[in-house]
Amino acid sequence: MNNYSPPIIFENIDKSYGSLKVLKGISGEIERGEVVAVIGASGCGKSTLLRCFNRLEAIDSGRLVVNDIDLSQPKFSNRQLRQLRTQVGMVFQQFNLFPHLSVLENLTLAPRKVLGKTAKESTQLAGFYLEKVGLFDKASAYPEQLSGGQKQRVAIARSLCMNPQVMLFDEPTSALDPELVGEVLQVMQQLATEGMTMVVVTHEMQFAREAAHRVFFLDKGIVVEQGLAHKVLSNPESDRLRTFLSRLNGKGLDVTG
Repeated sequence: MNNYSPPIIFENIDKSYGSLKVLKGISGEIERGEVVAVIGASGCGKSTLLRCFNRLEAIDSGRLVVNDIDLSQPKFSNRQLRQLRTQVGMVFQQFNLFPHLSVLENLTLAPRKVLGKTAKESTQLAGFYLEKVGLFDKASAYPEQLSGGQKQRVAIARSLCMNPQVMLFDEPTSALDPELVGEVLQVMQQLATEGMTMVVVTHEMQFAREAAHRVFFLDKGIVVEQGLAHKVLSNPESDRLRTFLSRLNGKGLDVTG
């Protein structure tokens, strides 16, 4: 990859589902080693934008380049898709672990099948990342034996086993009980301090303030406001963002720091 080009570049991208236009000419860049939080109300297009970054969704128009791979070209080969998915990890709300496989087997499957690593190599890799997320002792456990927070940490470790250059998180704590949220955010903050390029769709404003470099606020398919996380969340310029943050604060969430 070109060391001087941002890992993610998007210019005037549009995305519709039938007559519903979800993304409306969105533009921006994600720099190497940057953590960007994407915030906004449900249905604003933030998860759709994230899914476009690893081509779970294809854009309708505009330009989208991720790790020097042009995702806006109409013909996209399976080889290009495999290349993209090895470079861009994604963590979902619902963990997506294979229930019939142990934690270790969940982590070693893709490195063996996709990266061609040996059983020994993939096991060593899995052990390293399980240690990183604090779950080395759960290698032989099955997903049903884990708490929600533990499952999400395993899902993060599984993505890291592919040695991605970019990590995407789609509201990774929204399915968790409140007391389990902190353990997942702690792992994500550690990744941020280590320089991992991350795009995080989140409703955790305190995490956005503490771990993100920048914030994108989406409303009705457009970027209404973006900028340095602390500045945007402390002194929003737009009425829409002020209203959004005040509603979160009304639910007892700390958005002012």
